[in-house]
Amino acid sequence: MAGKVALITGITGQDGAYLSELLLKKNYRVIGLIRSFYGSSLEKLKYLKIDQQIELLECDLQDLSQVIGIVSKIKPSEIYNLAAQSSVSLSFHQPIGTLQFNIQSVLNILEAIRLVDRNIRFYQASSSEMFGKIDSLPITEDHKYHPMSPYAISKLTGHYTTVNYRESYNLFACCGILFNHESYLRGSHFTGALDIVNGKREFLEFGNLNIKRDFGSSKRYIEAMWMMLQQDKPEDFIICSGKSIVLRDIAEYVFKKLDIPTDKIRINKELFRPTEIEDIFGSSEKARKKLGWKYDVDFYSVLDELIAEEKKNYA
Repeated sequence: MAGKVALITGITGQDGAYLSELLLKKNYRVIGLIRSFYGSSLEKLKYLKIDQQIELLECDLQDLSQVIGIVSKIKPSEIYNLAAQSSVSLSFHQPIGTLQFNIQSVLNILEAIRLVDRNIRFYQASSSEMFGKIDSLPITEDHKYHPMSPYAISKLTGHYTTVNYRESYNLFACCGILFNHESYLRGSHFTGALDIVNGKREFLEFGNLNIKRDFGSSKRYIEAMWMMLQQDKPEDFIICSGKSIVLRDIAEYVFKKLDIPTDKIRINKELFRPTEIEDIFGSSEKARKKLGWKYDVDFYSVLDELIAEEKKNYA
């Protein structure tokens, strides 16, 4: 394993930080691409105490010449593309920017691999949002796609671009179709609730809490990313918990854990999305059989970890 080089985009995000931690433990040389040394936050890497073990390079992923130059210089064994405008809600307000970045960045990396070294293994972060309007559950890799947001459209385009390069140029390119996954590093989950506990606000506003989502643990999902690039044959895999939870149940669980009356939960219809998926959960049976990836984590235990971390770091 020693001597492998991993190039990671989106390294300052939740998934990038945990993936870096995993690869460092496996003796990889880890290099992360960031937009700017001055505008990028390294807080997640610092929280894991790995910021000094990672090499960072500035790169505009929408500039093909820059991407080719870095791939030529670094000569990575594996590239993990985790960079994206990843907010579904924001994509409705910024559809052009979302589509441009999320599509062009994938295309540029794949083209760099094609031109520089076709032996480089590539991981593309796809999303369960691509499935959108569905007519049966659980979702498998064979389900049809019906994206319902600019973000989902951009992810689906990146997904099919990866599949096309795999089939057209014989690249080792995999897509991980991850469902919602959480950790303390995702961002401030419960600061608003803790503000209520500390008398800084009266209530907390939410959008649609009647929808259901498939939630899991980020730390465990990251393992599957790495496993995909260690296989003999490149394939796409769904990574999920296999069941969905009503968002209202999550909100009420957190409020009760913090001894906050649930009448402090307020619904603001202005926070609703123009289109919404009512219920979605998947099957990771293929990943279990082919990757040997197993998942048996109860999401409420993940919530307990999040609450404990938020309380410890609340300021």
